[in-house]
Amino acid sequence: MYILIAGGGKVGTNLMRSLLAAGHEVTLIEQRPYRFEKLEAEFEHQVMRGDATELFVLERAGIKRPPDLLVAATGDDEDNIIIGQLARDRYGVERVIARINDPRNQPYFDLLGISPTVSATGAILALIEHEVPEHGMIHLLELRKENLEIVEVTIDEQANAKGKRCGTLKLPEGARVISVVRNGTAIVPDDETQLQPGDQVLAMLQPGKEDELRRALLHD
Repeated sequence: MYILIAGGGKVGTNLMRSLLAAGHEVTLIEQRPYRFEKLEAEFEHQVMRGDATELFVLERAGIKRPPDLLVAATGDDEDNIIIGQLARDRYGVERVIARINDPRNQPYFDLLGISPTVSATGAILALIEHEVPEHGMIHLLELRKENLEIVEVTIDEQANAKGKRCGTLKLPEGARVISVVRNGTAIVPDDETQLQPGDQVLAMLQPGKEDELRRALLHD
């Protein structure tokens, strides 16, 4: 697989090493002279110096082939948006992954249809949420194109859903319980599955309906 990476910071460099070790063909674009020299010493001709927001730089790197995947991993969200747009809309790259440095910029990526995105801050916050869950609900995955998300809810002794069968739960419209983890074992629930304290319930729902789900499963 041919992969083009824009941005030779720590993220791009470590990604480059891992992809090369896995046997992929990779080209890395880096603009900063001092950083480029270090990368060239390690990766030689697989690194190209230039600004990946400029068309001639992308074309020299081989974007017209086009690559199977482009990763916009610079430290500037505006650049990552431009690179992602150019790759997808001008050169027909089907798979684009963009790094988000400031989570507050996520709506701009969503507005322009640049997906999937990766945010280190968001990933760390998700881990913190998993270790110290607030109100018993953890956000596991966002499916932005489908306008859905998957959350995990732990049923406790005071939960509204304790002892209830899945078929009787008053879930938000469109929400579904997709898995129940009990004593370390995941089961696919049906309408007769009765929820017990300690169950970890995985549910799929539309963003914005978390409070409705929390009331249905946990506490009013």
